[in-house]
Amino acid sequence: MSGLIGHTMYGILAAKAAQGRGLAVSPIIERHLPSFLCAAYLGCDIQVMPEAVCVDTGREVGFGTVPLGKSPLTGGAVKQWALEHEGRNYRPKEIHGLFYGRSHLVFGWSAAEVSLGVPWDHLADYCALAIRDDMTSERGLAYALGWMVHIVGDSLIKSVQPGIRMHLLDGVYTPRNRVVQDQFTYHTIGGELGIDWVKTFRDMAATPVEPIQLHYMRIAGKRGRLGQVFDDGWKPELQPLLNAVLVENRRWLPHHTEDVLRDVQRDSEEAKRVSGGLEHAQMIQMAEAAGMRDTLVTIAEQCADLMEQTIALVPEWRDLPPQPKKGWNQLKHE
Repeated sequence: MSGLIGHTMYGILAAKAAQGRGLAVSPIIERHLPSFLCAAYLGCDIQVMPEAVCVDTGREVGFGTVPLGKSPLTGGAVKQWALEHEGRNYRPKEIHGLFYGRSHLVFGWSAAEVSLGVPWDHLADYCALAIRDDMTSERGLAYALGWMVHIVGDSLIKSVQPGIRMHLLDGVYTPRNRVVQDQFTYHTIGGELGIDWVKTFRDMAATPVEPIQLHYMRIAGKRGRLGQVFDDGWKPELQPLLNAVLVENRRWLPHHTEDVLRDVQRDSEEAKRVSGGLEHAQMIQMAEAAGMRDTLVTIAEQCADLMEQTIALVPEWRDLPPQPKKGWNQLKHE
């Protein structure tokens, strides 16, 4: 599944699962849904930036860290793109190496920083500490909850943590089956839920950078409860660069959205090529047969699990009144 469609859907369904349990943080998510959904994607995936520049047109193209041999615009040559910051050029791969593990926490660290990884059974502790250090902005708290959704969703769909039993085409998460997951999630589940994808993505891209992201990535100056308990690996000297990266993420997201929306259409030749020649109807049938609905529900419920565990560790949230439960049908056919 593409990061954009997949993680946005994880956020949408996690919000429903949280409402289904009547979690006290549900109103925060509802009031700041664009920031919550933005964090469910950009709260972790800092490589949302161009990969190259089309030589023929001068336009930026591609998706950071995904190699691009020719221009998708003209079929002609491309040259490398880099983020210019304070007199230096940073390629997406270098940015990925510096920051990816710091947002994903439980995996994705560079070899030099792998010891900073957070064990799965301490994830709620880490999240609660980061949140308690920055309770002043409700929108920022919604963003932090969306970030948690990304960590859980990625860990499950990439089999970093057990829980997903789906076998689709050639595995749980592979280059061939991601496009099948996209087609099913976008058209079938998105259609059943009435999701306006264009508006949703536009609203996500318009949300501001939240200071709490620099804190939970241990890039801002070491402080608070998080700094006391997880006292290693803080790199405040990278704060200006990370701020530039997070702004670039939001600048490039609308362009990336156009690429994804084009490739996910029913008649997309790119989707057919990547899937090995499958037609749209075949992809939908395969996803249904493989239990993609159950996969999405499992991710949503485990996201709600992490929220519930975190609430129990945040006194300011633990004392909030529970909300009326809003049942959801867990993607069952009507």
